[in-house]
Amino acid sequence: MSRLQLHGRPFVVFDAKNSEHRKWFANFNRSLTWKHCPVRFVVNDDHGDLVTMIQRELIAHYVNKEFKNTFN
Repeated sequence: MSRLQLHGRPFVVFDAKNSEHRKWFANFNRSLTWKHCPVRFVVNDDHGDLVTMIQRELIAHYVNKEFKNTFN
């Protein structure tokens, strides 16, 4: 095992419901770097790149939040 694997940031699946995850992505959008993010987000194989995956999940999260009673 390399030192990078041993001491690297932990892998995490992005969760749009998690306010810390949203904050870390907002920081990335401001700085265009992940260097201040304490985790590494995992990309699902069928989602393309990380930023696109997170954007899609955030869109779904906020649309569901705003219109949750509309679709029932």
